[in-house]
Amino acid sequence: MRRTSAPHGLAPRAGGGIVSRRQVYAAGLTRSEVTAHRRGGRWQRVHTQSSAVHTGPISHSGLLWAAVFEAGDRACPDGASALIAAGLEHYTEEVVRVSVPRGVLVRRGPGINVRQTRRLADADKVGVGVPRTKAHVAAIRAALWARSDKQATLLLTMAVQQRLTTPEQLVKELLRIKRDRRRALITSVITDLLDGVRSLGEQEFARLCHERGLPEPTRQVVRKGRSGRYYLDVIWEEWGVVVEIDGIQHSRATNVVADALRHNDVALGNALVLRLPLLGLRVAPDEFFEQIEAALAGRGWRRCDLAS
Repeated sequence: MRRTSAPHGLAPRAGGGIVSRRQVYAAGLTRSEVTAHRRGGRWQRVHTQSSAVHTGPISHSGLLWAAVFEAGDRACPDGASALIAAGLEHYTEEVVRVSVPRGVLVRRGPGINVRQTRRLADADKVGVGVPRTKAHVAAIRAALWARSDKQATLLLTMAVQQRLTTPEQLVKELLRIKRDRRRALITSVITDLLDGVRSLGEQEFARLCHERGLPEPTRQVVRKGRSGRYYLDVIWEEWGVVVEIDGIQHSRATNVVADALRHNDVALGNALVLRLPLLGLRVAPDEFFEQIEAALAGRGWRRCDLAS
C-alpha cells in the first residue's frame, strides 16, 4: 500500500515525489527526522542524495529527478533518457543517462550512467520540468551512444515519427558533430527521414540486388490504374514482382488510402507486391532481401538465369 508523507513546507518535485537532501535541510528537517520518516515506512531512500516522500513505486519522472540530484546541480538527463522524458513511447532503458560538464565531480549510483562532456551547453537544455537536453539534441546523442547501428537508426526514426523533433532540427544538430564513427550512418538516416532523396533509396536497392546476385529490376515504371497514373518503384516484369520502397511519408494518414489503392491496382494485374521501408534497408536488409528472392523464385526465377 502506498503511503505519502510530505512535511509542511517541503514540496517534492512535480511528478516524482522526490526531494533532495538540500531541499529537506532547507525546509528545516534534521538528519534524524529524515531517518525517522524512512524507518517509519513513510519515505524511502533513493540513491544517496534524495528521498521519495512515499512508499510506492518510483515513477520515471522520479527516477530522472533522483539521477539529477545524485549527479549534481549542473547535471541533466541526456540521450535516450531525455527522449523518454520528452514523451518517447515504446522504448525503455534500464539505466538513466546523465550528462555533466567536463571537470564536474561525478557521483554515481545504481541505475545511473553519469558522463562528462564538453557538448553540454545551457542552450541545449529544456527550461521547464525535469532538467534534460532538448529532443533534437537528445536524439543525435542517443544515436551516437547507441549500442548498435540498428538501435541508433530506430531512435532517430522514432523521435521523428512521434513528432518529438524534425529531420531539419536533426540536421542542424548533426552539423555540430565534427567527428564520430557513426556520423555517416546518422547522416544517411536523416537523409531518408527528410524524404528528399527517394531515388537514392532506389539506387541503393539496385546496388544491393547486384551484391546479392539478384537480377536488376526496372525502376520508376509508369502504370495507369482506376485512380489515374502512378509509378512503381522497382519491378521485375518477367516475373511479375514489384517492390514499393516506402519513405517515412508513407506512415502519414493522408497517404494510406492512395498507397492502398495503388497496391490493389497492381495486385489485380496479377503482380506480387512487396513493401520495403527505407528504414528496412538500414536495420534488416538481409531479412527483406530473403523475402524478395523467395518472391522471385516463386514466380519462376532461378539463379542460373543470370548465367544464361
